[in-house]
Amino acid sequence: MVKRSRIVAFFLIALLIFAAMGTTSKGILKDIKLGLDLQGGFEVLYEVKPLSGEKITPEVLRATVSSLERRVNVLGVSEPNIQIEGKDRIRVQLAGVKDQNNAREILSTQAKLSFRDYNDKEMMTGADLKEGGAKQTFQDNKPVVEVTLKDVNKFKEITQKISSMESPTNVLAIWLDFEEGKDSIKDTASQDNMISAPAVSEVFNTKKVYITGQFTVEEAKELADLLDAGALPVDLKEKYSTSVGAQFGAGALNDTIFAGIIGIALVFIFMLVYYRFPGFIAVVTLSIYIFLTLLVFDWMNAVLTLPGIAALVLGVGMAVDANIITYERIRDELKLGRSVKAAYKEGTKNSLATITDANLTTLLAAAVLFYYGTSSVKGFATTLIISILMSFITAVYGTRLFMSLWVNSGFLDKRTGWFGMKKKHIHDLSEKMDLMSLPTRFDKIDFVKHRKVFYGISIGVTIIGIIFLLVFRLNLGIDFTSGTRIEIASKDVLTTQQVKTEMDKAGIDIDIKDVRPAGKGNTVVRTVGVLDKQEIAELKDHFKKDYGAEPNVSTVSPTVGKELAKNAMKALAIASIGIILYVSIRFEWRMAVPAVVALIHDAFFIITIFSLLRLEVDITFIAAVLTIVGYSINDTIVTFDRIRENLRFSRKIKTVEELENIVNISIRQTLTRSINTVLTVLITVIVLMIFGSEAIRNFSIALFIGLICGVYSSLLIASQFWLDLKIRELKKKGPLNTAKEKKQSLEGQV
Repeated sequence: MVKRSRIVAFFLIALLIFAAMGTTSKGILKDIKLGLDLQGGFEVLYEVKPLSGEKITPEVLRATVSSLERRVNVLGVSEPNIQIEGKDRIRVQLAGVKDQNNAREILSTQAKLSFRDYNDKEMMTGADLKEGGAKQTFQDNKPVVEVTLKDVNKFKEITQKISSMESPTNVLAIWLDFEEGKDSIKDTASQDNMISAPAVSEVFNTKKVYITGQFTVEEAKELADLLDAGALPVDLKEKYSTSVGAQFGAGALNDTIFAGIIGIALVFIFMLVYYRFPGFIAVVTLSIYIFLTLLVFDWMNAVLTLPGIAALVLGVGMAVDANIITYERIRDELKLGRSVKAAYKEGTKNSLATITDANLTTLLAAAVLFYYGTSSVKGFATTLIISILMSFITAVYGTRLFMSLWVNSGFLDKRTGWFGMKKKHIHDLSEKMDLMSLPTRFDKIDFVKHRKVFYGISIGVTIIGIIFLLVFRLNLGIDFTSGTRIEIASKDVLTTQQVKTEMDKAGIDIDIKDVRPAGKGNTVVRTVGVLDKQEIAELKDHFKKDYGAEPNVSTVSPTVGKELAKNAMKALAIASIGIILYVSIRFEWRMAVPAVVALIHDAFFIITIFSLLRLEVDITFIAAVLTIVGYSINDTIVTFDRIRENLRFSRKIKTVEELENIVNISIRQTLTRSINTVLTVLITVIVLMIFGSEAIRNFSIALFIGLICGVYSSLLIASQFWLDLKIRELKKKGPLNTAKEKKQSLEGQV
């Protein structure tokens, strides 16, 4: 008898959830903060240097952050991100800032005001001004800055002394960030930091002083704001910077969202066609997963970056994987002859541990990436962590809730076809079959027999890879080598000579390392040296004037480049050690070692391909490698989980042939799941490669290579390596007792 109340409950719950999603999604999307790579802006990492001999203490760093925050308020930037990093660094991220050159100047300007005589002797400083006493006003209809003095008598004495001098020595020069030994009123070529030098012909006995100069209203207001914000207590040296023009950001956002929609839609279609009704449930829960991920992102007040959107799309693949593991297991139970209810019960129960292990190992890789990543990479890791957690909740609990309503209603009792099952594949309970004896479409393939061939292929590729790396080396981006990366928006890709000509026009003399196309007519230029902030400003102004858009500019100092490379190696090492420990505890060390060998194999293969194709290796490449580490171990865990379960069915292993048979059967049973899982993720990655932003193109290529290699290594390297280790144990110890639990009876499960 069909219990229609459960079906009605399903539709009511689904209706309520989608109604809530429909009414709140617009607001959530509007509230989510976009990173600078999606709306334009810039990021800079400063090394904090003392002005004199004092030490850089936490208190000094906090005071500097406060001063920078006051300056950012001058810019009117909403929700800036200013963070202390380590013992002597501060990272500033300003998304959506319109005038990046002006913002950079305001941030790094020391803002040390000084009043000096003709001999450059300091007479007064900004400390002699009343706090908050500076403002823009007018004098003789010209913009000036009015400041309020603390001590009237001091200024009176100064003007009295200077007014008694003969012209042209009777001047009181006003400087901003005067540099000893470089700046001088006597040298017209060394007056860049001089605001004005008014002649003093009378004694002033007043609290109000006017700073005059060839100001515009905006410049006068900016100077007043800087003086109110106060001088920085330290010197700031740029170690790393990146800027994205608003045009580039908007284009990247639109391209990647479009690619994401196409990729997710294709995944939905695949699930519906292949898994039928369970696929429909998956589409429902995946939609909820996307909504919940964005909701949590909004609650966290996190910043969504370009790689973050890619992580969200890839998270769909993780959520699909959990559904596929469950659905394939339910199908296996149906093939044994169990009823729909019994198959659902056993399938969901036995798949939970596999899903948990697979997600936890991927979560470990994401956590390491978050800890060692910076800026957009940290954003990618944040989104990936949220995606993993949300996919587990929706794919495990959401899917089970919706499926249980339908299964327990009795509506599906005689409708095994709704699970994509053909009657000829379903056995009768009387046959008393178990999973070990269940036929698959891959039964004719002997994976174990050819394991030496697989070893040979992998060893051969590794040797070739080592040769490639020694000969060609990696095409390292500025993240690891230092230098400047410039992305120019143009109708046609520029040649090296054209770039040199434009650099000369902008007044910039720097060695060009290479020039290459970057899709849609854009050109990427890499230089050997690091441009300073003044050169960056001149470069941006020139290209905006002649090409209509500011170029994206990133700079990395040699120190930061070395640190990024060091942290990347640390991240890989820590992720590998963590996975070994986890797999050893959950399974055994003989599975942990092959699992790590497989993921190192995958990582090295990606590196080899990038070396051969001369693709640029930047910080997002490390994110891709660590993501593949997570996906690779995910595949391996699923295979090992089935091997462990089949070992229990065998109870005691006496011969090598029994071990080989278990590995063969386990691979055959999980092969459909592995193919379908990687296929759904590959769909999204391929779409990102084709339609996504150029900024994550190499990231997507690395994922594509790694995903294919990950399936190969999980099935044909890790499992075979475990087999050889287990054979050695068998020969050393004799028969292996593997029965930790009794066989499950099929009787009564109808």
